[in-house]
Formats: sequence, C-alpha cells, structure tokens
Amino acid sequence: MNRGEAGERIRRLRAEIERYRALYYEENAPEISDYEYDKLERELVDLEKSYPDPAASGSPTRTVGGRAAKGFAAVAHLAPLLSLDNTYDESDLLEWNARLERVLGRAGLSFVCEIKLDGLSVALTYRGGRFVQGATRGDGSVGEEVTANLATVKDIPRRLLEGAPEEVVVRGEVYLPIKAFAELNAQREEEGESVFANPRNAAAGSLRQIDPSVTAQRPLSCFCYQILASEGHRPSSQHQVLKDLASWGFAVEPNHRLCKSIDAVLDCCREWTEKRHQIPYDADGVVVKLDDTRLQEQAGSTAKSPRWAAAFKFPAEQAETLVEEIAVQVGRTGALTPVAKLKPVRVGGVTISSASLHNEEELRKKDVRVGDTVLIERAGGVIPYVVGVKLEVRPSKAKPFEFPTACPECGQKVHKPEGEAIVRCANRSCKAQFKEGIRHFASRAAMDVSGLGDVLVNQLVERGLVEDLGGLYALKQEDLAALPRMAGKSASNLLAQLEASKSRPFRRVLYALGIRQVGEETAKALMEKFPAIEALMAAAEEELQSAEGVGPKVAHEIRAFFDIEANREMVRRLQEAGLVFKEEAHREGPLKGLAIVLTGSLESMSRPKAKEALEALGAKVASSTSKDTSFVIAGPGAGSKLGKARALGVPVLDEKALKRLLAGDRSFLGK
Repeated sequence: MNRGEAGERIRRLRAEIERYRALYYEENAPEISDYEYDKLERELVDLEKSYPDPAASGSPTRTVGGRAAKGFAAVAHLAPLLSLDNTYDESDLLEWNARLERVLGRAGLSFVCEIKLDGLSVALTYRGGRFVQGATRGDGSVGEEVTANLATVKDIPRRLLEGAPEEVVVRGEVYLPIKAFAELNAQREEEGESVFANPRNAAAGSLRQIDPSVTAQRPLSCFCYQILASEGHRPSSQHQVLKDLASWGFAVEPNHRLCKSIDAVLDCCREWTEKRHQIPYDADGVVVKLDDTRLQEQAGSTAKSPRWAAAFKFPAEQAETLVEEIAVQVGRTGALTPVAKLKPVRVGGVTISSASLHNEEELRKKDVRVGDTVLIERAGGVIPYVVGVKLEVRPSKAKPFEFPTACPECGQKVHKPEGEAIVRCANRSCKAQFKEGIRHFASRAAMDVSGLGDVLVNQLVERGLVEDLGGLYALKQEDLAALPRMAGKSASNLLAQLEASKSRPFRRVLYALGIRQVGEETAKALMEKFPAIEALMAAAEEELQSAEGVGPKVAHEIRAFFDIEANREMVRRLQEAGLVFKEEAHREGPLKGLAIVLTGSLESMSRPKAKEALEALGAKVASSTSKDTSFVIAGPGAGSKLGKARALGVPVLDEKALKRLLAGDRSFLGK
C-alpha cells in the first residue's frame, strides 16, 4: 500500500468509525458487534502509526465517542470523562505495562483490576451529601443532563452517608443485569415494541427517556468506580477510592482485586476470561488501573485516554453457521415469533442451535433467509442472536422469508395491531397459546409446579384432558397414568405438586393467570390495591390505574382480560379448586420485625422460595439494602447489595444461617 492508497483507506475508516460511533452512542442502534468495530479501529490506529498525519487531531482514535443529545440540556463536566485504550491479548497488556514503566521511570508497579461493564458512563454530583446533578458522558467534555432519570436508579443514593466530602463528583456505569435484559426484551416483544440489541443498548435507551417514570420502570443498576472531583479529599490509591465510595453508600463492583505485579494482573485477566459467564451483567473485559494515585497524575493522559489505565478485552464470542430453517412460534399472548433454526455451533462453550429473530420487522431488516451463512453472538454472553448475514456467500436460490398470514398452529387469520411490530393470532382458543399459558402458569415464579414439561403439556392439551387452567386441578391419577411414558409414580408426584400449589399467595396466582403486561411486580401492586379477586375483576380502567406502576395500557389489558366470560369462568374454577384469590393478613411469626435482603444464589432452594418461607415466618424481605436492613443473606455471586451491606455495617449471613432461621433457631442473632 502506497501513501496515496493509505490516505484513502484512512479517510474511509474515519468516516465509517464515526458513523458506527453515532449509531452506538447517540442512537442506541448499533449495526455491528463490538468485535467488528474494534477491528476497524485497530486497523486505523496501525495505519495512522505507519503514515503519520499532523492534521489528524480530529481522528476517532484521538477523541471520545458520543455527544450530547438534543433532547437534553448540555452539562459541562468538571473533569473530563475519558475512554480507555484497549488491549486484546497478553502481549498487548505487557506492552502497555512496559510503556507505563518507561513513562514513570520505575518498574514493579501495583494495579487494581476491575470488571469492565458494558453500560452507560455517568457523572454524579453531590453537594452537602445530596444528589444534585447527573449527566451522561457525551463526548467526555459535555454530556446530557439526566438527573431526574438517574434519581430513579436504585443503586444511586439520594443522600450520602456520613464521612463523604461536602462536594464530590463520582463516575459510575449504569447497566441492566442480564436477567433483567432478557425479561425486558420479552416484555417488549409481547407489547409489540422493537427489542434492544444488547444490555448496554437497553440501559442507554432506558436512561435517555424524556419521561423519568419510564426510566423508573426499568430495573437499572449502577456501579461507581472513580472520584472525578472532590473538596478536600485525595485518596492515595485506587483501591482506597473503591473503599471510600462504598463507605459513602455507592454500589461498587464486588470483584475488584489489588494486584502487586503485572503477572498477577495477567492471572486475573485469565481467570475472568474463563469465568465471564458467571458475571450477572454484561462485561466485555477487565479494566487495569495503576493503583497509586500520585503515579496516575505523573503518568497523565492523552486527549482521549488516561495512560495509567487500560482495558483488557475478552475474546469475541462469535461464530458462523448456516440457517437451516426459519420457524414461526406462537406465544401465550398470540405473538408470532420467527426463529432461525441453525446448524449447531459452539459459541462461548455453549452449543447454539436456534436464535430468535424477534418479529417480522426485525426479520425484514436483517433479511435472514434459509441457506444463509450468519454470524451468531451471545448478547451479554448469554442470549444468542443473529448479528448479520454474510451476503457474499448467499446461495443464488435463497429467497426472502414469507411471513405467514395465518396462524401456523390453528390456521386462523393473523393481524398486526396498529403501532406494534408484532404479528398476532387473535384466536383465544389457539392451542399453541394455551400450551404456553400452562407453561407460564406452572413456572417457578408463578405456581411452581414441576413435572409439567413440554411433552406432558402437549399430551394434556391435544387429548382434551385440560381445556383451561382450572382443568389442571381436575386431573385424576388414572388420566395421567394412561399417558405414554407417564408411570403411576410420576402421576402421583404431579398431583402432589398441583395440590401444594394451592397454597401459593394471591400475588403469584394473579401473575400465573398470564394477563398481558402483568408481571410479578405489577401483580404485587394490584394485590395491594385490590386484595380480593372480586374487587379486581370489577374495577374500571381508571381505578386500576390507581395501583402503583399501572398505566393506561396495562389497565386496558387487565380490563380486557376480565371482560371475557371464559376468563372469568376459569377464575371461578380455580377458586373452586382451592387456590388463593385474596390477600391474607400479614402473618405473625417468630421473624416479625426483621427486614432481610437476599442476594446471590442459594444451593438448597431458589431465592423466591426462600423469600416466601421468610415472609411466612413474619419477616419482611426487601429488594435493596438500607440502614433499616436487619441483615443480608448472601450466596455465591452476590452483587451490589452485599457491598452496600458492608459499607453500612449491616450484618451478613450465609445459607447455613438461613436454614437455622427457617428451622426456628434465632439464638445466633443475639435476640
């Protein structure tokens, strides 16, 4: 490549990268994966090194991505919010360390390693201990003022704890946990809205809402990791910064580690590369920071990045495979979802054989066809999705997919409600919808009936043994035992599970009914406002909106559900079967007066079961840690709730202590 050819390639790369940056940072609509973007940026870095250009100060390799959106007031940052230089393998990281040692004139440096979240960077300003302003990073110098939205994020304290500086500006990362991301996308699909490409995209879209009440409905979280400016407070090290932030009430990512050498840093990066799928939020690497803050100042920064920190990026988890079929599945609310059936391929240690294409519009946008070679990635390292099609190897006979005009299950005509992206089957008697409804009813968060797997559900519906949810409780031993591969013991076990489910509290029964847009939290809010099913079924839409978090759309769906006689009849059958359709008075119990927080995983039971058991004994189980929390029960994978408990001095117990509590032993609590 001569200088002229290199100059033209540099020009095209800069334009292409700026376009992808705008899509990623400003429109929350990325078109390529992080891996593909990083390849372009690295190519540009290498070309600019080989062919220096004195007029290249505006190159994307020397500027921070993003700019303030027009819908928000601009905020000038007191200190720049820089981006990080990336390293992609151990040799890159060793080279960065050698360069840092040369700049500082010393060897044997200590570092702090922190999990690199893929979220939205924010600056939080506090005066007199009160949260007064929040802004996005923007271009690093000027961001968007989103104070009201950030005030709804549970991990961002409205008031700091004692000991915080009079005035302080803190940098953090707003993110959406992977589980919450999957649930949000599922909800958006049901509501006919476009889905988010990844958790970072969802967090950014949630935070950039003009109406803060919309942001409040999204389960955003935030970890803080840097003091940008403060009055009279100068910590001597990065690990002290993290301790200080936690002591003031901020959530701090719990997996940070002090490493006394670059070899220890490499070990940490190797470890988290292997364990990345155990992280409950989208993480794309490890941030390595010089620990000594005086040496940080000495090392300084470029216009784009600090010299004293670098990001070690995890290897991309992508793979190419063939689309063997495109199937259309029918959900419990009638939503038709296209799914790419793939030639099985390993991605990040997991075999992927299918990926949702979400809806007809998304399918058309990506133009996925049977026979195509596609690039597969796992969103948040968990959820498989199609990044794009390799058009250069598309078979000549590959034809655009014809979306069905009739339900593939019941044959009834389908429709697309105005303003929605989802095509739906409106036939309430559609067997596919009913089967999905049974699976939802039996799910862990609902009635928690194990044994109702796909094969058995299909048999029950196809043979007419169950025609509505109430029919589950009319099943007899002989009906079940006569089914293929259903022995007498299996039948007895299922009947016992159904009998046990009759004691589930009203809020779970309400969620189990499968009313569109009524999730677990909405069901709980409805139960608190309407403590008996009769009051709820009789409520007008205006009354329904008096429940917390219930807007016009949700109220309309609830009213529409109970206006159908078949649904009211189903409720009557479930009542006759003995299910709980009213909220019982809060039980007195040995744990009355205790406020408990659960975090992390438990081995002996699920967290919902632990919550239910604790509440049955009179305890209040809260979703966040505060000074009023009696204690936190923490298992493996505990996150910000554990960090906040330590900062507040709240006692932390393990699963053994939980078992003792449930067994009636409170002696170890000193009460």
